[in-house]
Amino acid sequence: MFTGIIEAFGRVTALEREGENLHISIESELAQELKIDQSVAHNGVCLTVVKCDSKNYTVTAIDETLKKTNLGVLKIDSLVNLERAMKLGDRLDGHMVQGHVDQTAQCIAAKTHDGSWVYTFEYDKSSDQITIEKGSITINGVSLTVVNSRENQFSVAIIPYTYEHTNFNQLKVGDQVNLEFDLIGKYLSKLYLSR
Repeated sequence: MFTGIIEAFGRVTALEREGENLHISIESELAQELKIDQSVAHNGVCLTVVKCDSKNYTVTAIDETLKKTNLGVLKIDSLVNLERAMKLGDRLDGHMVQGHVDQTAQCIAAKTHDGSWVYTFEYDKSSDQITIEKGSITINGVSLTVVNSRENQFSVAIIPYTYEHTNFNQLKVGDQVNLEFDLIGKYLSKLYLSR
């Protein structure tokens, strides 16, 4: 379980294919605190550490993960948002995030707005996923509040701190992002649709 509060950047240092799997090596200040078998969210995707030293660590993404997330488009030197699993008893500053990406979305607009940034995303409307005004959404692992919710589009407003400390500062129109819809909203939607 995660909160959507990004702890650090990771810089991709190596990408190695093995069959349908992709081994992703990452340089990060968090590496020295990690251990093998620990869960870390990468752009919102929960992956297990399989190798680590004081500066770098490696995780493996299987084919299913690569098909449903933006991890397959990573390149050497790509910056990845990182968050370690939450500790029981810590404050829940963001919202409940599982690290299980529901689908990707495309950034269709990015505008500055009087000291902040507003990004608009479009996602697959054939899915059962929904957003609501002032509801929670996780984008590339970042817990955010939805504005301008529409059938298959929504926007988020980014404050300067979030812009500087996540990979939103590199996000451009046309880029693909990972979405994890609100956990409670997903359960309610499933209950409603099953009636």
